[in-house]
Amino acid sequence: MRRRAQRAETGIRIAKMLALPAAAGAVVLCFAMALESLDQGRAREGQDQLEQALRKGCVACYAAEGAYPQNLDYLKDHYGVQVDNERYIVHYEIYGENLMPNITVLER
Repeated sequence: MRRRAQRAETGIRIAKMLALPAAAGAVVLCFAMALESLDQGRAREGQDQLEQALRKGCVACYAAEGAYPQNLDYLKDHYGVQVDNERYIVHYEIYGENLMPNITVLER
């Protein structure tokens, strides 16, 4: 009976010693997941801002010139839109002078 009590005590001591590292590991894991989520949100926000800037540039061009830009380079050169080509891929497809282009921004 005494041995059984000693084994139980030993088991409790081991459990106590393992509880703190396990809790610390759980906290670190939660922190890492939160940072990853924040980073993904920030990347998506940058992508949305670029797409919005491209659309505003197209509308400004249409208002000033009566036609949408024929290509992305025209929009960059004449309306000051800047694209980080190392980070984003921009698909700019025009259907006609008086139709808003289809703009898609993807992260590399």
